[in-house]
Amino acid sequence: MFASEMYGLLDFGDGRRLERFGALVLDRPCPTAEGLAKGDPALWQKADARFVRTEGKQGEWRSDRALPERWTIAHEQLTLELKRTEFGHLGVFPEQAANWDWLTRQIRRVRETHQSPSTASPTSTPPDVAPLRVLNLFAYTGASTLAAAAAGAEVVHVDAARNVVDWARRNAEASGLADAPVRWIAEDATKFAKRELKRGNRYDAVILDPPSYGHGPRGEVWRLTKHLPRLLAICADLTAEERRFLLITCHTPQFGPARLEGLVADTLGPGHTTAEHLVLTSSTGRELPSGVVVRWEGGG
Repeated sequence: MFASEMYGLLDFGDGRRLERFGALVLDRPCPTAEGLAKGDPALWQKADARFVRTEGKQGEWRSDRALPERWTIAHEQLTLELKRTEFGHLGVFPEQAANWDWLTRQIRRVRETHQSPSTASPTSTPPDVAPLRVLNLFAYTGASTLAAAAAGAEVVHVDAARNVVDWARRNAEASGLADAPVRWIAEDATKFAKRELKRGNRYDAVILDPPSYGHGPRGEVWRLTKHLPRLLAICADLTAEERRFLLITCHTPQFGPARLEGLVADTLGPGHTTAEHLVLTSSTGRELPSGVVVRWEGGG
């Protein structure tokens, strides 16, 4: 979870959510808040800016005062750059913070399992222990990539949008991880995964945060309901030699925890699988649904 001074969900309802990111309070659309009543309508007057849709998914931020174009928030070692985009996004999905913590624990656990008592350390990898190779697909602005790298993994970071990959690299620099073992790739996730398989490259773990619908850099169409099973099968092949874990998050209504868990378990085979709803909890204790996460863990 984020420290309270870095992020807070203040309220939600009427298809919107009110959040504080650092010093700024922002009011923006939220489909999962449709049909829900606001907890404290008066609280919304504190918003520094409000995002209003103008055409399709695009829109504009409206504010009565000048606001910084970019600012940062932090989570553990990570420093993350935020900015208000024309789609209402900010460069971070706060519900993912629990997954960053889980990734850190998994990578450190595997490393410590393969270290002798005299060399075990949560912050150093002895020369004879190869770091985990992690593939992060649909990697966005890189918080999961950086959490994994900070824990000692080698990461291949893949996102279709070049400007978003550049944003992730700025986050690496801000987090003191500019020299971490990360490959930055602007490419369609499925095409890249297929090429890695043909090249004989293999991974120990995979992270995925696929959209419901999207396009690759050359117009490739992605539909989660149609293409996810094939991509998961490729990820299974890429990690077949020594699979440590797979983490997948999903915001597609047709994929609840049971369905996504079943798909992952059927594709990856024996292992420990957990599935749950991601939620954000407001300052008054109300829970806002924020997607689904499935975590698969292998032995060792």
